[in-house]
Amino acid sequence: MAWTDEHRAAYRREGGQFPSDLTDAEWDRLSPLIPAAKPGGRPRKTDMRAAMNAIFYLLRTSCPWRYLPRKDFPPRSTVYNIFRKFQREGVWDAIWAELHMALRERLGHEASPTAAVLDSQSLKAAEGGGQDNAVGYDAGKKVKGRKIHALVDTLGLPMRVVVHSAGIQDRDGAALVLERIKARFPWLQLVWADGGYNARQVDAAVAKSPGLRIEIVKRNDDMKGFVVLPRRWVVERTFSWFGRNRRLAKDWENLADTLRAFVTLASIQLAIRRLAR
Repeated sequence: MAWTDEHRAAYRREGGQFPSDLTDAEWDRLSPLIPAAKPGGRPRKTDMRAAMNAIFYLLRTSCPWRYLPRKDFPPRSTVYNIFRKFQREGVWDAIWAELHMALRERLGHEASPTAAVLDSQSLKAAEGGGQDNAVGYDAGKKVKGRKIHALVDTLGLPMRVVVHSAGIQDRDGAALVLERIKARFPWLQLVWADGGYNARQVDAAVAKSPGLRIEIVKRNDDMKGFVVLPRRWVVERTFSWFGRNRRLAKDWENLADTLRAFVTLASIQLAIRRLAR
């Protein structure tokens, strides 16, 4: 694809204070999904677009909450309270569910996927570790921290993300990801995964969802060097999308739920940028 003036303008993201700021088109797509202030209380005074810009700034730069530029964003306590409130009430998940379906339809696919890819990524914990006992040691990757366990569709868009200790092996963590998955995605029929999921624990988790089967994509013993394996590259690309955000390059969070919320926000940011084109 040629690198056009239109692409250059989109890459520069002109018009905002920071490159992570929402453009007018992106805010038009996101704003209807932001819950209105609850009736009966004082009117909302916070500029929600500025608050979302602050949250995406945190996601992109990984600065501590107290380092939010004061002159560019609402008070950090206000931004933090909005982030936590939306996390507790499931707003981030609801926004992503809506955008996921919309983006799939924009790309010419059915809203509900029929196939998915499963894999995990271990993130090294920052100094101090977590406060929820969800930090462990991944002996395979030699990483102490948490594991992002993701089920993505064939476009690489997350369907379910679970964050747990890196000490939990993939074959055990798969049950957390696949639990009642067909209640959320009733047309899902096939899950691709690597050899680490070739275990009875995974078979037992799949068996709980009638009509669902798992297919192990193995690396051929004759392969040498780097080889792109069918289907498995899709979820690896998703992890690379997450890695564009410095907040997700390392586990900085005290709670696993906070890390998962930022993963969801990374998905939301990706979707609204594509939908606003």
